[in-house]
Amino acid sequence: MIVVPARMGRLNKRALLDRLHRLGTASRADLAKSLGMSQPTAGKIADELLRAGVLEEADLAPPRTAVNGAKAAARLGRPGRMLRLDRSRPRFMAIQLGVTETRLAALPVGADAEDCWSVRLETPGSAEQWVSELRRVAGQLPQKKFWGVLVSVPGLVDEQEGKVLFSPNLHWTEKADLRQLVGRVWKGPVALVQEERALALGHQYLTPESDDFLLVDFGDGVGGAVIVAGKLHANPLPISGELGHTPVLGNSRRCGCGATGCVETLVSTRGLLESFAETHAKSPKSWAALGASIAEHGIEPWLAAALEAAAVAIAGALNVIGLRHVVITGSLTQLPPAVMDYLKQAIERGAMWARFGRVEVEAAPRRRAAGLVAVGIDRLVLPMTGQIRPQAS
Repeated sequence: MIVVPARMGRLNKRALLDRLHRLGTASRADLAKSLGMSQPTAGKIADELLRAGVLEEADLAPPRTAVNGAKAAARLGRPGRMLRLDRSRPRFMAIQLGVTETRLAALPVGADAEDCWSVRLETPGSAEQWVSELRRVAGQLPQKKFWGVLVSVPGLVDEQEGKVLFSPNLHWTEKADLRQLVGRVWKGPVALVQEERALALGHQYLTPESDDFLLVDFGDGVGGAVIVAGKLHANPLPISGELGHTPVLGNSRRCGCGATGCVETLVSTRGLLESFAETHAKSPKSWAALGASIAEHGIEPWLAAALEAAAVAIAGALNVIGLRHVVITGSLTQLPPAVMDYLKQAIERGAMWARFGRVEVEAAPRRRAAGLVAVGIDRLVLPMTGQIRPQAS
């Protein structure tokens, strides 16, 4: 009898789960062939994941093509049952703690392609008020037990220690034990994820062919995260992607971080509206008015200067890390296309790789919920130590 070490067994489970996620649906035989794994081994892993509630059997006919796209030969006997990630039962409570709004959703392992938050509430000004709101929401939800709670948090986050070290736009989180607060409402493990890292994981989770990219999100602030070889870029310090705090010469605006001149004071939602109001005193200070002005007048000098400053920070990151793919999410993608076109050209002018090859800059929707599910699978369902979490009652 061959004894497989526990770590190798978990790696096999992760490999099968990742392959099934990429394929969408597959039979046990297809998974075994795709992974170069014996059918008994693949079947055993699939059965264990089925019992745990990670997978479910899909009521679908097997595909008529093989996994590699070649024409499949006719099979004798009963066709194999098709498997997929469980989409039927919510397993995680996902929370997006935002500067102005907190959003919640009960999510299955098989995450949807787009964010769909079932509960939205105004983010209060203190930890106690926040947990009180969570408790109120929990009382209204039909499901009380989850495998874990996954929380997207802005600022500098030590994910291993579960602490917010610094949050320039939400300072009360710096003194709060968020894991302990959430644990008052829902029993079970609580994982904190820095918000841009959750976005990057969500984009990679739903577009697994995107293995190497820099994601930059524009909203209340400006931040980024790096995916290399399909994984979050590892850092020795709990700080990364703080593009919004790149100083801009001549910018005298004070930032929530305490510094003067940060680029996010120019290209965050608030920064753009402030600049728009300064140059269009008679127009409403609103996002709709800003968009209408851009559609009518194009990229005005004040906006061009702000986008150039953002492009310098992004191109500098590409040059340092050695990437050629940028994913832009958030508020800039909601403005007329001229904004993204200008930003793309400005990034290309500053990116060294553009002199030798192609630099890709794409707009994408925020996929934070899928990123939180990816964290739940990685840390709670199939961690490299311990057992697969049993099915929630």
